[in-house]
Amino acid sequence: MSIGIISGQDEQVICRYLQENLRETECTVVCRLGGLTNRSYRIRLSEDREYVFRIPGEGTEEMIARKDECVSTKLACDLGLDADLLFFGEDGVKISQYIPDAVTMTAGELREEIHISQVAGVFRKLHTCGIDTGVPFDVFEMAELYEKVIGENHVTLYEDYGQVRENVMRIKSSLDEEQGTIRVPCHNDPLCENWIEGNGRMYLVDWEYAGMNDGMWDLADVAIEAAYDRPQEIFLLRQYLQREVTDRDWKRFEANKIYLDHLWALWGKTRVPFDGEAMEQYALGRYLRLKENIKKYKEQWGE
Repeated sequence: MSIGIISGQDEQVICRYLQENLRETECTVVCRLGGLTNRSYRIRLSEDREYVFRIPGEGTEEMIARKDECVSTKLACDLGLDADLLFFGEDGVKISQYIPDAVTMTAGELREEIHISQVAGVFRKLHTCGIDTGVPFDVFEMAELYEKVIGENHVTLYEDYGQVRENVMRIKSSLDEEQGTIRVPCHNDPLCENWIEGNGRMYLVDWEYAGMNDGMWDLADVAIEAAYDRPQEIFLLRQYLQREVTDRDWKRFEANKIYLDHLWALWGKTRVPFDGEAMEQYALGRYLRLKENIKKYKEQWGE
C-alpha cells in the first residue's frame, strides 16, 4: 500500500476485501478520488489492472438500500452506461473497473454541446430500456424520511419550511392530476462529478440513489448541476426527446427542478451531524433556489 493518501482503517478494509473476494494480496493505492460522502480510491493490482474501490460514508446506511443500489448498478453495466462491476458487498463496498485516461466532468465541460448530446443519449438509453428494476425512488417518501432523520438528530429546519413544503406538494398534486405519473429507471443523482469521459464515450457512475422515477428528474438535475442557461436546456431536451419541446414538457421539467431541490436540501440537512458547516451551506443554497423556482413556476403556470 502507498502511504499518505489513505487512513489505516481504509487500508485494512481494502486489503481484506481484495483478499477475500478477488484473492489479491498486494495492491497500490494510486490516489483518492472525489465524492461528497463516500471514500473512493483508485487502486492498482498490476501494471495493466486498475480498479476503483468505494467505501460507503458514515451514516449512509440510514438512507441508502445497498441491495437496491446493486440492482441499478448491474443494469447500468448491462446497458454499457457504467464501468464493469467486479464486486458489490451487502455493506456497499464496491469494486469496479477503472476507466483509463478518465476525465471527470466539470460544470463547464458539461455545458459544451458535444457533452450535452452525450448526456441526453445516456439518459435516453436508460429511460427507454423498458426494464422495471423494482427499485422505487419515491421523492416524497424520501423527503419524509429525511425530515424524520433531521428531527431525530436535532438539526434545525428553516422557519418557513412548512409553507415551502406546502407549495411543493400543491405543485405536485396539480401536475400529477394533469399529466399523471411516469416511472422509468433513473440515475437520480447526476452530479457533474458522476459523469466520466473515457475510451471515447461518456460514462455515468455512482448509482446509490437510482430507481424508478420520472425521467425528467434526471434532465432537470443535470441542468441545475451544470448551470445550463435556457438555450442549453432547449438543446438538452431536444436531443433527449428527438423532437421539439412542448409546454407540457417544460412544465414537468421545471416542476422536477423544484422537487429535486426540495429533496436535496433536506438531504444536506441530514448530513450536517457528519459533515458540519459545509453541508449547512449546501442545504441553504438549494433551499434558496427552491424558493426562487417555486416563485417562477407560480408566475408562469399559476399553481
